[in-house]
Amino acid sequence: MASDILTRGIASIFCKLRSTNAAPYSATWLLTLIAGVSCAGLVPMARAADLAIKAPMQAVISPLNWTGPYVGANVGGGWGNRSVDFAPNDTSVLPANVPPSTSFNTSGALGGVQAGYNWQFNRNWLVGIEADFDVSGVKGSAVSSNTLLGGALLTAPVDERINWFGTLRARWGFLPTDNLVAYVTGGLAYGQVVRTGSYSLPINSFGFNNTNSFACAASPCFTGSSSEIDVGWALGGGIEYAFRNNFTLKVEYLRVSLDAGSTTETARSILLLGTAPSSLNANFSRASFNVARIGLDYRF
Repeated sequence: MASDILTRGIASIFCKLRSTNAAPYSATWLLTLIAGVSCAGLVPMARAADLAIKAPMQAVISPLNWTGPYVGANVGGGWGNRSVDFAPNDTSVLPANVPPSTSFNTSGALGGVQAGYNWQFNRNWLVGIEADFDVSGVKGSAVSSNTLLGGALLTAPVDERINWFGTLRARWGFLPTDNLVAYVTGGLAYGQVVRTGSYSLPINSFGFNNTNSFACAASPCFTGSSSEIDVGWALGGGIEYAFRNNFTLKVEYLRVSLDAGSTTETARSILLLGTAPSSLNANFSRASFNVARIGLDYRF
């Protein structure tokens, strides 16, 4: 090594000078002394250079950066509750013939895809935007019933189902560690909501005036359905963890609330010719439901 070569060279020079039998204070001895002092300082430097060459290079690991686009998939479930009230469109209908208000719970599985973009503007903070689209099995039903004068029983079953929904949301996240994000999120929601209702009565008339009429010749007497694309809002939060290369796993909760809607139930047969069919509206509250899901994302 460099230090060994340098040591042997100094020893050789010293021996040659000594063999000349130079006087103790001659120029030759002075040069020898200067060379020895200089080399005494150079030897440790050469050895340090050897050690520097032998020392392994330490890799510098940069912190994980979340900036960039991502895509992924999710699966989970939804649940909520709904209320329904009824309003006849016939002015002569007796209040006792109107189904009473009712309520019911909704639930079902859901799953879909998402895509988004993150901007990590600080070691501990990021903002982002995300869009998702889920197929939904969230649905529920109820039966409103009432006993009429004379003991007859009316029944009015209703149901609602959310076939699919999507959101477009902003995200605000905090990073307690480089590979973990806790975030809140909120924005626009939309979805297809299908509502149906019917009305059964074991008698032959519901009531009519000079513009509306019906005859209940078969059960149910009234039927109706509607399918709408409703809009609303979504708000929630979650935790996302980067566990391997570009993959992240997240657990998320959302509260989704879509617009209220109604279904017009129309008489299946008309009692008097020349009159409009009787009808009533089943008015549903907002299609609000909770979403709990897990998602897997790939970051580009």
